[in-house]
Amino acid sequence: MKVLFLTSGEQARRLAGWIGERETLILRETPVSAQDIATLAPDLIVSHSYRHILRRDVLAAAPDRFINLHISLLPYNRGADPNLWSFLDATPKGVSIHLIDEGIDTGPLLLQREVSFVEGSETLGSSYAKLQQAINDLFVENWSSLRDGRIAPRVQSGAGTFHRGSEFAVLKDALLGNEGWDVPITVLRQRYRAMSADAAGAGGSA
Repeated sequence: MKVLFLTSGEQARRLAGWIGERETLILRETPVSAQDIATLAPDLIVSHSYRHILRRDVLAAAPDRFINLHISLLPYNRGADPNLWSFLDATPKGVSIHLIDEGIDTGPLLLQREVSFVEGSETLGSSYAKLQQAINDLFVENWSSLRDGRIAPRVQSGAGTFHRGSEFAVLKDALLGNEGWDVPITVLRQRYRAMSADAAGAGGSA
């Protein structure tokens, strides 16, 4: 089988290597076009930490052959920085593998796995690593079924949540502080609550 693996992140390379040991792998980090899909003729396209938008014409070039790996328990935390917002919004945590449609992380679900954390002993970085391991494990354990299209998709239910990258960008320095990605989850949540309270107070006094 020929697999086109779309990624923009170093954390996905280990999984790409695993696929490459078993299938014909094409790794792509740059934007992909409908013509690229026609030329490469992949049997399956896997997106993992890929930062480029897949346009309608690109998806139409290989219907139902695009799957995405997302480190949230969809429909919660669609979009950017799902790990961060799962803690700040106190939403369910986990990983999802789904078909890609024209929305952002809205496609039909193939596989999900809930992931539990002991927040008192986790940092933002360690929780992210745990989710990356969980999504890799879920993919590897079910690879034959994913490859052969033997998993029936199911439509996502519920409104869920969504965040843009710009939302974290304006909060990043204040939330991460001196610890950076090693900031404890408990500290992260305390800082966010304090910032939210300050913002609410400022709004009420205006």
